[in-house]
Amino acid sequence: MSPLDLSAVKPGFADPVHQSQAVFRQVMQAMSRPGTRARLDLDVKPPEGLDAAAAAFALTFLDIDTPVWLSPALAGGETETFVRFHCGCPVTQSPASAAFAFAGRDTASAPLSAFNPGSEKYPDQSTTLVLACSAFDGGPQLVLEGPGIKLVAVISPVGLPATFIEDWRQNQARFQCGVDLVLTCGSEAICLPRSIRIELKGA
Repeated sequence: MSPLDLSAVKPGFADPVHQSQAVFRQVMQAMSRPGTRARLDLDVKPPEGLDAAAAAFALTFLDIDTPVWLSPALAGGETETFVRFHCGCPVTQSPASAAFAFAGRDTASAPLSAFNPGSEKYPDQSTTLVLACSAFDGGPQLVLEGPGIKLVAVISPVGLPATFIEDWRQNQARFQCGVDLVLTCGSEAICLPRSIRIELKGA
């Protein structure tokens, strides 16, 4: 592992205990209410490549026991230095061995099938992918159904991969196994647990 260049590393939480607890609660609430927006920034100054919500998520959930995969545009730059310095987490080049994965805005991510879906015995050991969007409004309308949603929810994020709907269908079909997804934009996040169904509106 290469040495860290700390000359430009961005600061982490000013109050790590209380801020990480706050972000954890917000993420868990958002996971239980898919399609709703949660505010995660807490005055975080993110590294280049991440937005504030993704940086706050990293500071809360990453540690020495959580291998993290970074998309090619994030690996080796400020984001890798940020998570290695503040979280102490190992960085893996294999999506299938990652507990968490991050893909920045307008950068390519691996398909959902490349990540660890967990197993029947340990479905909780699957990968959670944090994917940055350029906006939460203005994209194709996606209809969400499933646990935690009363009737349906509709979101329209900008910047999802062109293959997202088909990738998600295959991912959701593996439930209880499968990848959980956290979309971020600025200081906000939308959680998409593997249990929900997602279709393109009007399709």
